Amino acid sequence: MTAGAETGGIAPANPGVITGRAEEARQGNPLRDPRDRRIPRVAGPCVLVIFGVTGDLARKKLMPAVYDLANRGLLPPGFSLVGFARRDWEHEDFTQVTYQAVKEHARTPFRDTVWQQLSEGVRFVPGEFDDDAAFDRLAETVRELDVERGTGGNYAFYLSIPPRFFPLVVQQLKRSGLADGRGRGWRRVVIEKPFGHDLASALELNAIVDAVFPAGSVFRIDHYLGKETVQNILALRFANEMYEPIWNRGYVDHIQITMAEDVGIGGRAGYYDGIGAARDVIQNHLLQLLALTAMEEPVSFDADSLRMEKEKALSAVRLPPDLATGTARGQYAAGWQGGIQVPGYLEEEGIPSDSRTETYAAVKLGIDTRRWAGVPFYLRTGKRMTRRMTEVALIFQRAPHLPFAATDTEELGQNALVIRIQPDEGVTVRFGSKVPGTAMEVRDVNMDFAYGQSFTESSPEAYERLLLDVLIGDPPLFPRQAEVELSWRILDPIEEFWASYTKPEQYPAGIAGPASADALMARDGRTWRRL
Repeated sequence: MTAGAETGGIAPANPGVITGRAEEARQGNPLRDPRDRRIPRVAGPCVLVIFGVTGDLARKKLMPAVYDLANRGLLPPGFSLVGFARRDWEHEDFTQVTYQAVKEHARTPFRDTVWQQLSEGVRFVPGEFDDDAAFDRLAETVRELDVERGTGGNYAFYLSIPPRFFPLVVQQLKRSGLADGRGRGWRRVVIEKPFGHDLASALELNAIVDAVFPAGSVFRIDHYLGKETVQNILALRFANEMYEPIWNRGYVDHIQITMAEDVGIGGRAGYYDGIGAARDVIQNHLLQLLALTAMEEPVSFDADSLRMEKEKALSAVRLPPDLATGTARGQYAAGWQGGIQVPGYLEEEGIPSDSRTETYAAVKLGIDTRRWAGVPFYLRTGKRMTRRMTEVALIFQRAPHLPFAATDTEELGQNALVIRIQPDEGVTVRFGSKVPGTAMEVRDVNMDFAYGQSFTESSPEAYERLLLDVLIGDPPLFPRQAEVELSWRILDPIEEFWASYTKPEQYPAGIAGPASADALMARDGRTWRRL
């Protein structure tokens, strides 16, 4: 394998062939530490079955991610991809659909040699989720691939389908024998968020899945955890002595975690209405970012140690005493965005005119630990906001004494450490600096690190990393059931409180959110960071 494949660059000269250190990593070399990430992580023989291959997620993310992994030499020659959907397609039809998805959305350059090798293992099984015969055909198809492609009975099932179908598909996998890997390779199931719509439904879903798959074979995907910039929170904190000593209540005034979107709901009315911004984003993405920011240092980065520290942080989260003043929610109205007039949420196709679903949510949380006692965490997310942006911002306390005249520091704010997750991935440090000139004038300046400027190779897409982790069986980036339950225990009381309210506050499209969110911060003498 060439250096390009080892560093996440372009495909090797002979794509998909496992040689050298990659082969040692796959076979297991007792002379090498299995935790040595310098060894390329290459998937072994396996079949990836995607349910719901006609959806946007499969077309725009999953199929391109499979190709990109193959292009980087991280999939074995016999890797096979099977699609399952309600379409009257032959294998060749699905191969063409996959080809188009790869051509349009793949991150790495298209190579005929890579595609030809990958396409030889593409299969399609038509059917409904309640069709026993279709699942029997699926079982027959993957067994044929075991013989033809040498996939060894190793199957990963990706449920890219609405949550209401999870129980039915899981039961069909059990009935058809596809979930039984005893003595015939491994079986893994991948579940997309949302993991239920409240604590009770999450527990019910887990019981259904647990009855078929062991806990170690269940991979709950939160694609945010696959982003390089999210993983960089751990590197920033625990690989650098300069940050961790001040990462606590002694220096941090408050923390803001933001996920702002400049788009509306698009064609997701059927999913989004009744779910809302808090369930869609805060319960998973933002609480995961909070856990990574607030957790203590794990003894190692193996799955159990990392998950344990995240769970401890989530278990220490406390809601504000008064949810009326400690939370805010809104719903976008018609307005102007990017010079274009856009409709309000209630005017979107498929949305009832009396919907009370929020498109903006903000909440103030506390964490009852020695490190964070008294430090508020402000979480916000919304659609049709000023711009698209996701970040974690640590805002530091002001200096206890400023030996300057008041006029010298009029333009000086609070120091900040900002982890930019998207779209401009990197880290910003904001601090005070003297303005050139004869007077002692101090104002804020920024020191920036940008991924695109510091590294020659482009960052893999989140689904590339997560799909590879599934195929290898590496679980640290996948939240386990305890994290899901803790997140719902935090959000459920807020949702119950909001259910007793009238409609959420309207805010015009193209601004930073409703007035109640600004009031939430103003009551604490703080302001949101400008988008």
